[in-house]
Amino acid sequence: MSTNITTKEAASTLNISEQRVRTLCRNNILSAKKFGRSWMLEQDSVKRYGLQTAHVIAEDHGTYNVKKDMGTKPIALSFFSGAMGLDLGIEKAGFEVLLACEVNKYCRQTIALNKPNMALLGDINDCSKEDILNASGLSHADDIDLIVGGPPCQAFSTAGKRKAFNDDRGNVFLKYIDLAIELSPKYIVIENVRGLLSCPMDHRPHDQRGPEYPDLTSDEMKGGALNFILSKLRNSGYAYSFNLYNSANFGTPQIRERVIIVCSRDGTNPPFLIPTHSENNEYGLPKWKTFKQAVKGLEEHQHLNFPEKRLKYYKMLKAGQNWRNLPESLQKEALGKSYYAGGGKTGFLRRLAWNKPSPTLVTHPAMPATDLAHPEENRPLSIQEYKRLQEFPGDWELAGPLIQQYKQVGNAVPSSLGFAVGRLIVSLLNKEKTEEFILFPFSRYKNTSNQEWEEQFLRAYNKAKQPHSAQQEIQFG
Repeated sequence: MSTNITTKEAASTLNISEQRVRTLCRNNILSAKKFGRSWMLEQDSVKRYGLQTAHVIAEDHGTYNVKKDMGTKPIALSFFSGAMGLDLGIEKAGFEVLLACEVNKYCRQTIALNKPNMALLGDINDCSKEDILNASGLSHADDIDLIVGGPPCQAFSTAGKRKAFNDDRGNVFLKYIDLAIELSPKYIVIENVRGLLSCPMDHRPHDQRGPEYPDLTSDEMKGGALNFILSKLRNSGYAYSFNLYNSANFGTPQIRERVIIVCSRDGTNPPFLIPTHSENNEYGLPKWKTFKQAVKGLEEHQHLNFPEKRLKYYKMLKAGQNWRNLPESLQKEALGKSYYAGGGKTGFLRRLAWNKPSPTLVTHPAMPATDLAHPEENRPLSIQEYKRLQEFPGDWELAGPLIQQYKQVGNAVPSSLGFAVGRLIVSLLNKEKTEEFILFPFSRYKNTSNQEWEEQFLRAYNKAKQPHSAQQEIQFG
């Protein structure tokens, strides 16, 4: 039962004026009852409002409901948890997620709103093995089934500067690997962007390459960052498999491709994730889900707005069209200097199609080069549509202002992809036979599986070596 507090206590908790508290009470935003001229507020209501609006900080804390019988469900620990899209899928597959580790203020508040009993920790760089075990309510004798995390991807993104491990965000990637290995779970999962497949660990400037310079080391080659990570895992006894997976193949109504590395402590290479959908009924699977299917029944919409100068052009476009469908005389006017830039520019003035999956959601649906406009209405996608496309439950609360909510959902892993990861690992834990889909097109790109990637990396490495080179040979397990 919630404790009642005064307007003065509520004002102190929320760091706002008592007058503002009384206004929130009158507008039924806070649960309160009036006694004469005074209000008495429900403390839980004040706390929830504070988390939603960022007036209350989500503090680090241990788990509040550790299961005494650890055998009821496999246990998982989550790092770089974000808004918990991946974790929701893991839970749906049968895991008990005991801990979330997240540093972003708004994501932490989203976690506290929806999972108040789950352990919550902050900066992974400040976390030790003991901190993780204590917060999760675990002892050294407990065998962790799964550690899952998607370290910040900007350091590896093809849209960024590709600094890899020289970037601070890259350093937390290594911290995650080291901490996971130290905790020694049965399985480790690493989620990241496609750029991880080709990013070097150390970047050598192009003006320092050529016959007069030493050969590129394996760390300086394309894929050097991933090679370094894989070597750490192999040296710790973990076997692995990975691929670039399109979420649409697992039931997500969105084209979203992510690298998923599944690592096994028992030294056996795990199989690939099991698809549930295909683009055109290949392998007898249902077709990809569409935008129309995803947003059916939605009535409430909170959204940003396009500037008036862009709306002029949107009013000329139909579902599934973009700037190329404008009259040629208006294309240059609409894009300005961007008209002369390279690339396909498919994100400019883009209306989604009804009968296809959504393009990859971004953190802001109204940026000029990555517009995500409703198929018919003259607006960007709403946050409710974002949640549907990333498969968050309808009652999942997002903290912070609208722009921060878009960012949280846009950065998330779709729940269906998380479920595919959890489903595979549950099968492996139960020693069940998993179905194989030979030559299944998991993504739009080639050479993205661990076998293909390793062969390609070795060929490039051997080609780069000069006869006089004394570089160490690379070996894959």
